[in-house]
Amino acid sequence: MPKINRNGVNIHFEVCGNGPAIFLSHGFSDNLGIWKEQVKVLSEQNTLITWDLRGHGQTDSPDEIIQYSEEETLLDMLEILNYLNIEKTSLGGFSLGGYMSLAFYRLYPDRVSSLLIIDTGPGFKNDEAREGWNKYAIKSAERYESRGRKGIGNAARGMLTQKDDRIINSLADISVPTLIIVGEDDKPFLSAAEYMFKKISKSKKIIIPGAGHSVNIDQPKLFNSAVLEFLET
Repeated sequence: MPKINRNGVNIHFEVCGNGPAIFLSHGFSDNLGIWKEQVKVLSEQNTLITWDLRGHGQTDSPDEIIQYSEEETLLDMLEILNYLNIEKTSLGGFSLGGYMSLAFYRLYPDRVSSLLIIDTGPGFKNDEAREGWNKYAIKSAERYESRGRKGIGNAARGMLTQKDDRIINSLADISVPTLIIVGEDDKPFLSAAEYMFKKISKSKKIIIPGAGHSVNIDQPKLFNSAVLEFLET
């Protein structure tokens, strides 16, 4: 299984297929296995890259919370692309992975050909709302830490918490084609999807019926068809 070592941390990723690159990031407390229903279909005519974020799956779980920052996550993504000699990719992710994809585009727009934003929120303009989200993230951290899953706990404290409104304020600057997908039963994220659709000029929004937060797992055929159609056009 391929890994890169960045500053002593082994980052696990998998590559399948040939063609234009698609780079997908999973959500909090998941791993690259969430894309198992996408691998065969999306890699038929593309190079599909999936990976495990720090503290997740087969990637290392460093002890220090500072190792789980948004900045470290984006540098891991950049290092994988550089290692594979990929100049541009369709970049996407589910939930936290989608947020990190938006953050990556903000810093490295020249490395991104299109965005796939799945059941994702772009952060908060309102400080009180952000504080509420961060309290939820810390409670999640404490829950996983009580089960002996320190890496997931650190990821909640370092990746899931948000410091400011940089990402939500950068949406209008996105100039690449963007597909926004959300499950019709994913009530907390329907308004976020609509907000991003209105702010991103070259965006398309698809609501998948019969799906909740894990839309690519709940309705893989509908999800795969939507992504393939978007990539073709």
